[in-house]
Amino acid sequence: MELLDGLILALFALYAIRAGLRARKVASRNLEEYFLAGRTLSGWKAGISMAATQFAADTPLLVTGLVATAGIFSLWRLWIYALAFLLLGFVLAPSWRRSGVLTDAELSELRYGRRAAAVLRGIKAVYFGTIFNCTVLAMVLFAAVAIAEPFLLWDQWLPPALFGPVEWLVRTVGVPFAVELPGYGYSDGGAAADLWVRSARNLLSIFALATLTTLYSATGGLRSVVSTDLVQFALMMGASAGYAFYVVDGAGGLDAIAAGIRERYAAGGPGGITPDQILAFTPGHARDASVVVLAVIALQWLVQMNADGTGYLAQRTMACRSDDDARRASLVFTVAQVLLRSLVWLPIALGLLVLLPPDPGLSGELLRAEREASFVRGIQSLPPGLLGLMLTAMFAALASTLDSHLNWGSSYWTHDLYARFLCRGWLRREPGGRELVWVARLSNFGILVVALAVMTQLSSIQTAWQVSLLLGAGMGVMLVLRWVWWRVTARGEIATVVTSTVLAPLLLFALPAEAEAVRMLCMALGATAAGVLVSLFGAPESPESLLRFYERARPPGFWGPVARAAGDEPRAVTRRLGSGLVATFLAAGSVFAVLTALGSWLARSPAPAWLPVGGRGLWIALLLCAGGALVPVWWRLAFPTPR
Repeated sequence: MELLDGLILALFALYAIRAGLRARKVASRNLEEYFLAGRTLSGWKAGISMAATQFAADTPLLVTGLVATAGIFSLWRLWIYALAFLLLGFVLAPSWRRSGVLTDAELSELRYGRRAAAVLRGIKAVYFGTIFNCTVLAMVLFAAVAIAEPFLLWDQWLPPALFGPVEWLVRTVGVPFAVELPGYGYSDGGAAADLWVRSARNLLSIFALATLTTLYSATGGLRSVVSTDLVQFALMMGASAGYAFYVVDGAGGLDAIAAGIRERYAAGGPGGITPDQILAFTPGHARDASVVVLAVIALQWLVQMNADGTGYLAQRTMACRSDDDARRASLVFTVAQVLLRSLVWLPIALGLLVLLPPDPGLSGELLRAEREASFVRGIQSLPPGLLGLMLTAMFAALASTLDSHLNWGSSYWTHDLYARFLCRGWLRREPGGRELVWVARLSNFGILVVALAVMTQLSSIQTAWQVSLLLGAGMGVMLVLRWVWWRVTARGEIATVVTSTVLAPLLLFALPAEAEAVRMLCMALGATAAGVLVSLFGAPESPESLLRFYERARPPGFWGPVARAAGDEPRAVTRRLGSGLVATFLAAGSVFAVLTALGSWLARSPAPAWLPVGGRGLWIALLLCAGGALVPVWWRLAFPTPR
């Protein structure tokens, strides 16, 4: 790594530390200032912060691996989440804000009554704040290892007296922080070092990144997280665009990339995939577009743990200063996340297939891991300056995801586990505001330790991503239903969580990895059915608790008896849900149409089979026209003019 590259990285680190120190005083006042920035965020800041968090340095590695082994069409499993993002903004965001809670776990006791609500709050604080959150963090740290290893050569920079004890530690513990990948080179041009030397390097890299991120996020709370997110997103988009230009130029242009893929992989690419399957945007040419797979893609936005925004997305929504800002945040997030980010990454993923073709002897997990690592190997060929910018952007992406998950996870540990159950429930005392802020800061470190332990068990990002999807597949429908249907109960939600926990290992054991789509559908159907049946056949929540929740949050949907008790017209409440859903699907249609049009042009993808030969230009024009024509329709529904 050149001096210029190191300087760029150091300047970003100084900016991040300054952001944390600048916000430390106001963040220390209370938990609302620490976790929700005093509910003062503008829509565009909240939206870019969401996008920066999900930009995640592990995601471009995942995308590169998916495009190579399953084709562009497989990315619809990522893009379909636009529906969930827009549903959050156009349907649920105002209710999240009006609820006045700090965490989704706290919402359980507002939404429901009786002891079951407290039990559900505790379960969610552990399940979301620890199990799910630390799994995602482990994926991020796994990506950090893949990115840092070729560049941060600590054994060459540090004296033996400092590096030696770290190497001794990893050898003694016996847990490697490195993965063996064929053809994995290093920035100094040397061969791969001993496994334990590499592990020591990676442990130091993770420690440096985690220390920096925890320092500013734990010090300044959400304000410092958002401040750094804005710079991180700009860095990531700018550097990724430069990387894409360099890859495309090195491969001879977009036409040359498509031609190179067709020529090189005419007899079968990674795992036997054909060129048309690699480049396909539509199911007609896709590798695996069975009815079950298409059903999973169509439903995955709903059968996942963030279907209603639960987590840091809801946190950013609740931190907005108005309902309109919350809606704009989701829209900005969707455009940045699904459209802009994808259009930058696609040329990189395809170009690397030409510039850095896979080893034909690899298959399965090793092939996926090697293709994911090719994204980092491509960075190594960048010229000084651009390499430093891209490396800084990747570490910024890691930090933006790490800081959000640390901040969000510590909100469960502090507000729910410590304040609600330990202090108020067991010790029978009310914790002070500054006390809670210090607990929140210390919780960052506890969550990080758990995530590191999980990280050592991962073999590839794609595998961890699939497991996390399965864990969340049973939750999504019930999370949305609790907002729009008064009959959902706390016991119903508990039944969903328990069923998901029991089904996950059974499905992983009973069905092979190739049947992942069937696993997802079985999980979603089983867990949702359990939750709905327990809610219907059990006693409903008390009228008092339902009315209290409705009057505060004013949720849309099917709240007939509760709405009447509050003096509202039930049909008007249902119509609000209908207009929000129409706006959600039309806006998603706009984004998907523009994405498919521009993405098909960049990738030189084949047009749908029902179009005449040479119909790709017509297909792109139709998509752009349709996407633009829908905008004024959904805009009026999502942002109605005040009367």
